[in-house]
Parts: sequence; C-alpha cells; structure tokens
Amino acid sequence: MQNFCVNYTFPVIFTSDVFSLENEILVDVIKSSGMSHNRALIFIDSEVLKRTDGLLEKISRYAERHSALLEFAAEPNAVPGGELCKNEHCEIERIQTMVEKYKICRHSFIIAIGGGAVLDAVGYAASTSHRGVRLIRIPTTVLAQNDAGVGLKNGVNFCGRKNFLGTFAPPFAVINDSCFLETLSSRDMRAGMAEAVKVALIRDRGFFEVLYESRFDLASFNQATVKDMIFRCAELHLLHISTGGDPFENGRSRPLDYGHWSAHKLEELSNCDLRHGEAVAIGIAIDSIYSNRCGFLGEPDLNKILNILDSLGFNLFHPAVLLLDVERALDDFREHLGGELCIPLLAGIGVKIEVNDIDLNLMKQCVTLLAERVVNKEPLPVLPLCA
Repeated sequence: MQNFCVNYTFPVIFTSDVFSLENEILVDVIKSSGMSHNRALIFIDSEVLKRTDGLLEKISRYAERHSALLEFAAEPNAVPGGELCKNEHCEIERIQTMVEKYKICRHSFIIAIGGGAVLDAVGYAASTSHRGVRLIRIPTTVLAQNDAGVGLKNGVNFCGRKNFLGTFAPPFAVINDSCFLETLSSRDMRAGMAEAVKVALIRDRGFFEVLYESRFDLASFNQATVKDMIFRCAELHLLHISTGGDPFENGRSRPLDYGHWSAHKLEELSNCDLRHGEAVAIGIAIDSIYSNRCGFLGEPDLNKILNILDSLGFNLFHPAVLLLDVERALDDFREHLGGELCIPLLAGIGVKIEVNDIDLNLMKQCVTLLAERVVNKEPLPVLPLCA
C-alpha cells in the first residue's frame, strides 16, 4: 500500500498598484522560488488591456527595474476576456506552444492577469505544460479576487459543458491588486458579489449580516466596503480549502457550489450572456426557495436572502430560466461530481446541509415561482411544504 502526503503552501496577498516601481510584492514572490534568475511569460486579459491605460508600459518599466531577477521571455500576450477564452481551445494550444517556444520550464513562471475566465484558461494551460509550470495569478475582478482566483481549480469548456476539462493545481501565489477594481463596469463589480453572498450563506451568518447591513453601500460600490467584502470572502474560501478535508474534491460533495447546479446550466443556455456571478445569484435564489419549501429554511431568512440579492441590483430572471431543464441540469451536475448527486441546501443562514435527492416537481415549481416573482414584482405565494 502506497501512502504519502504533500503539503501545499501559497500566499494570497492584497496590495495596490502591483507594477509600481516602488511595489516589491511581485519580486518578493519571485524571490521565494530560491532562484537567482527567473524566466516568465505573462498573459493579460484583453478586456483589462482595454480598460487600463499604460499597463504594458508599466510592466515594461517594472521588468527593466528588476531585470537581474526576472526576465520576461516574450512581450506580454493578450488573451480574449470572458468565456471566449474558455471556449476557444486554440488559445490553450497557443499558450502551450509559447511555453515550448520560449523554453519555459517547470521552474519558470506564467503570470496570468485577468478575470476568472482568463485565470481558469491560462491556469489550465500552465498546469498541463510540463505537468505544471509555476503560476502567479493577478485577479482583476471582484469575482476573481474573492473566489475564482484564490482557489485550486483551472478549467475550460468542452462539448458545450462548462469546465468539462480542468485540473486541480495550487498557484504559486495570488496577488490581489485593488487598482484593477477601479476600471470595472458596474455589471462586473456587482457580479462578483454573488459569490460573497454564497459563501456567507453556507459558512458564516455573521458575515451575511454584515453584507446585509451594508447592502446599499455595496450596491453603490463604496470602495472600502467592497474591499472588506472581498477580503472576508477570500478568507472564507481559503479556510474551506485548508480545513474542509477535501481540497481536490475527491468526495461527492462540493459545498462551495451552493446555487451552482443551475448557474452553470444557465450560463450555457444564455450563450454566456449571463455573467457567472449573475447566474449564481439566480441559482442562490432558486435553491433558497427550494430550501424554504422543503421546510429547512425559515421564511424570514428566505426573505433576507432575496432582499439582499435585489438590493445589490441583481436581476433574478433571464430568458434562459424558461429553458432550464431541471432534471438534465441536475444529472449533469451529478456526473460532474462523480456519480452520486449531492446538493448543498440551507437549514438557516450560515447552516449548510447536503441532500442526495431532489424533488423534481417541487424544484420546477421553485424555478417558476422565482420567474413569476421577478416578472410580476410580487412576493412569493405560500405553498405547502414538501413531505
């Protein structure tokens, strides 16, 4: 019987203006490799390049300042932003080809700057080149800084399925630069808040209450409030990875995926018109209504959940909701888990439970109820609880 353990350690660092000549965060991370000279390739979300004036020039000056320690093997490369990079597999091959062309080895670095989709795609290419090139993530969106960028997952879409191909590969480091948040659209700022609501619902009622009390500050994108939200959400995400007992999801449970069985399918059905966070907000609402109708979640808590999502500015309806095949979406989620269905639900805010069976008719009713609530702008009607 073979038995061994491997410890993983990586820092998640919060800073501002990472490529300022006075900021030593990135070079300190590079120095921790123990190598006196390090080579790297850098890939940047095309949307970030459009929004951030002078970014390439700043990176170039930074590289010149620290050329003794860090050598960029090629000019920074743009990667299409959003789900496009996860759907176009030629992008993955292009990154892998550059790794070969520029002799990037397992002791070199790939630096990925961008939103969650770009980090997923570049991370997948890095983790499958030489069985793993060191990856430094610099997330640039709320969702990436508080969720997607701080975890262990990399992935791309395949056969019309979200994240069908992917790896679990811890990054070498994560650097959250708050300056990138200043370039975001209102829609992208808001979308990332759904994951904060989600992690609060399943792990920390106190955090949820903080979010609830500050919901109007969050909705108006108060800078200090948003930063606090990102920090605590990232902290809870990392706590789950380090103490949850299953960081690589070998079991059948994916507790951090509350609301995600429908969210992933809604993204596909909307042809990615829905941002991930927008789809997650709808998924949270559906599963919260279902938790209530099953008698697990009280009416006051359900109302607070729907209220915070409304107050943050989420539209809890999209035409894709009408196309949602509940049975198929649950079956796809079950397959992704590895065989047995395991869906996280709520027995109260901050109290997660897991169920292996879903009442399909009731779940379909809950989807319809949410759609009618949004379209008609009326409270949810009272329904009998399921047996």
